[in-house]
Amino acid sequence: MPLPENFVDAVYIDPGLDRYRGNPLIEALPPIMDLQALKVKLTGKLTFNPRDCYEKGHLRAHQVSALLDDFFQPLSIHKQLEEKISVMIRGGYVGRNIADGSLNKRMQEGYQRIMSGATNDFCFAQSNSTAKSLSLIGCSGSGKSSTINRILATYPQAIYHQEYNFVQLTYLRIECPSDGSLKSLCLNFFREVDRTLSTGYEEKYARKRHSTEVLLSLMGQVATQRALGVLVIDEIQRLTLKRSISKEAMLEFFVALVNVIGVPVIMVGTPKARSIFEMELQAGRRSAGFGSLFWEPVQREQRRVDPRTGKPRKTEWQAFTDKLWQYQWLTHRDEVLSEEIRDCWFDLSQGVLDIVVKLFVLAQMRAISTGLERITVKLLRTVYEQELKPVHPMLDALRRGDPELIVKYSDLQLPAMDKRLLELRKRIDERQAEKAIEPAFNGNDKALRLYNMLQAMGCESELLQPLIENAFKQHPNLSLPELSKLILEWYSEPPKPKKTQIEKMKPSNWHTLPSEDLRFKFSQAEKGRLYDDLMYGKELFDVPSWLKKVG
Repeated sequence: MPLPENFVDAVYIDPGLDRYRGNPLIEALPPIMDLQALKVKLTGKLTFNPRDCYEKGHLRAHQVSALLDDFFQPLSIHKQLEEKISVMIRGGYVGRNIADGSLNKRMQEGYQRIMSGATNDFCFAQSNSTAKSLSLIGCSGSGKSSTINRILATYPQAIYHQEYNFVQLTYLRIECPSDGSLKSLCLNFFREVDRTLSTGYEEKYARKRHSTEVLLSLMGQVATQRALGVLVIDEIQRLTLKRSISKEAMLEFFVALVNVIGVPVIMVGTPKARSIFEMELQAGRRSAGFGSLFWEPVQREQRRVDPRTGKPRKTEWQAFTDKLWQYQWLTHRDEVLSEEIRDCWFDLSQGVLDIVVKLFVLAQMRAISTGLERITVKLLRTVYEQELKPVHPMLDALRRGDPELIVKYSDLQLPAMDKRLLELRKRIDERQAEKAIEPAFNGNDKALRLYNMLQAMGCESELLQPLIENAFKQHPNLSLPELSKLILEWYSEPPKPKKTQIEKMKPSNWHTLPSEDLRFKFSQAEKGRLYDDLMYGKELFDVPSWLKKVG
């Protein structure tokens, strides 16, 4: 009988440590990752082809939208979390082994606990439990859930051990229910196990009116039967919504969660849940814990000098934004990220990774839809004011550094993001329809692509059309690079003398001109502030330097 699609056959490898050897549950796991392997496994699979910058707007809109799902740049906090999860999963299996009978012993203990009704004491406590707990706290958008999902995805979720006729469940991720009920949380556990392994635990246990304590014991028995590696509970802050549950009761629940279930538990939430864990620390009741990780937004640190090379090191903020900046599908894109734009980007996003990426995506979509075709400070500020209003309170709290406000607004999110992207795509389509004057070249897609590419390089569209038509007529078999070289040679030939005509353009379209054009700079400057944006020695005659020279 073939295995379900989400199951894999166990392949045993040397785990590298004596502590882990001889345990099939550990030997069936992927190798422990080093830094290089982590970067390969976690980095998003997004690809960028410079030629795509010259495609039609509606195609580029799809490329830009993919950044929301596919872009991921590992940072030091991600490496730290991966190491903890790796240790927790493997360490949790040390006391559970299907080869030496210790797992069966655990199941027997759990069965006795349930049958005796000993749910509040530890007379049948899990022997030699190596399970640990970890809490991960951070504002919405800091990447907690997405990072954990990417790390867990490096493990097969269900492994079938043919020799032992046993299915191992390496991880399980559940969310706290929206009603903040501890009992509903337990039922969510059974529901997710059923979804993953096609079992019937929810139907079996939900019909009976079990107490939370009994459900915890049943969770422990199921987790043992399936050799659960780690349990991730997301959106912990929802438990604070139910006023009938005291903090003390929640504290007891979390302590029992690790002790009774006997598997590692990771609890994820926003700063609203922080008071629960701080209370646990003050009470000194952490159960073999791995402590807490508090994820702050990426900081804008000062660049440090590498003592070995003497060269400045990039900060994480610089490395992250430089990497993201490469993924621009804009015809007038700036290849190098200026510090002015980088500083503005940080000020608006406050280093919240989700906001950093969404601001970048929305700015690109608007740049395509308006014809600006580049990212500027003015564009970023406009997008922030018009598109990110729902998260302004949270970002303002981060700017002020006010802990009470940060807790109050820590779980604000951007609603209807997909709807807004669809609206921007519609505007891009409308703009494309307005540009129907572009030559069709009798349906020659290669010629149209060449036309867009050369026009983006600054060639005048009126001269390009006849040159391209002539090139394809004379040399239909040349490649795109060969054709572009030929056309540029023709384009650079001295033109016949003719009357010079001043190119006129409506001020409303000045934002589409090249970045060096003073009219473009005027379109991006605040009213009456153009002079402040111009630079000596570039757009302005450097009078101060000239006066120094002449004395």
